[in-house]
Amino acid sequence: MADLGIPQNTIAVLQKYNFHFQKKFGQNFLIDERVLDRIISASEITKEDCVLEIGPGIGTMTQYLAERAGTVTAVEIDRALIPILEETLCDYSNVTVIHGDILKFDINQLVQEKNGGRPIKVVANLPYYITTPIIMGLFEKQVPLKSITVMVQREVAQRMQAQPGTKDYGALSLAVQYYAKAEVVANVPPNCFIPRPSVGSAVVRLLRHETPPVQTKDEARMFALIRASFNQRRKTLVNSLGNAGELHISKEQVFEALAQMGLSPTIRGESLSLEQFARLNNLL
Repeated sequence: MADLGIPQNTIAVLQKYNFHFQKKFGQNFLIDERVLDRIISASEITKEDCVLEIGPGIGTMTQYLAERAGTVTAVEIDRALIPILEETLCDYSNVTVIHGDILKFDINQLVQEKNGGRPIKVVANLPYYITTPIIMGLFEKQVPLKSITVMVQREVAQRMQAQPGTKDYGALSLAVQYYAKAEVVANVPPNCFIPRPSVGSAVVRLLRHETPPVQTKDEARMFALIRASFNQRRKTLVNSLGNAGELHISKEQVFEALAQMGLSPTIRGESLSLEQFARLNNLL
C-alpha cells in the first residue's frame, strides 16, 4: 500500500472513497512525513511494544507504527473510515482496527487481552475537543502505560507544561504533572494537515511516573480541591474553596490550613505548586 505520509497518496484515498470530513469528530489528517517520523522516534517504539492508537483516520500514522511495533490496536470512532483502514492497512498482519468510542472503551481489558496486562504505549493525533478527557481517562482509570505521545493543540501542550504563577497554569497542568513528565517534542504548523486546522499543534510525550511525585491521603479529593481552586481563577483560595459546596470546607478551615503552611490568606490557586496542593489537601 502507498505511503500515506505523502500528501497526494492521502488525497487519492480520500477521493477514491468520496470521503467527507466530519466536523463533529474534529478530523485533521497529518500529511507530513517529517512530523510522522518525529512522533515515531519520540515514542521510542520497538518490536517489544504493544501500541494503542486513538483515532487512526485513514491509517497514515498506523502504517508507520506497524513497521516498528510488535502489535498495534487502532480505535476509530468514524464508521466511514473502517473500510478505508481495511484497505490502507491490509499489508500489516500486526494491526487490529476497532470501530468504537475511546471514551466508552474498556482500555484495561484491551491491555489484558493484547499485552497480558503489561504496560502499553499510546500514540495519537487527538481531536482537540476531547484531548483532555482522553488523556485524563487514561491516567485516572490506571491504565498500565509506559508513555503517551500525542498531537494536541499547541495551547494545550503549553498548559500541560505550565508552572505556578503563569497564565497557562491550571488544573490540567497539575493533573498531567502528577501522573507524568510532560515534554513538547515538536511544534507543528497548520499546513501539515488536511484540512488545515485554524491553530498550531504540538507533539507532546508524557512519560508515566512510576510513583507520583507527591503523596496525598486522597487523590480524588485532591483533584476536586484543585478544580475548585481554578473554577474562579481570580478569587482567593479561601473564597473559592470555602464556596465550593461539594468539598464541605469552611473558609475558616482554609484560612487555618494556609496559616499552617506559612501562606498568605489572600493567595490564589494559581500560585500553589503540586506539592503545596497535596499538603493543603492533607491538612484539610
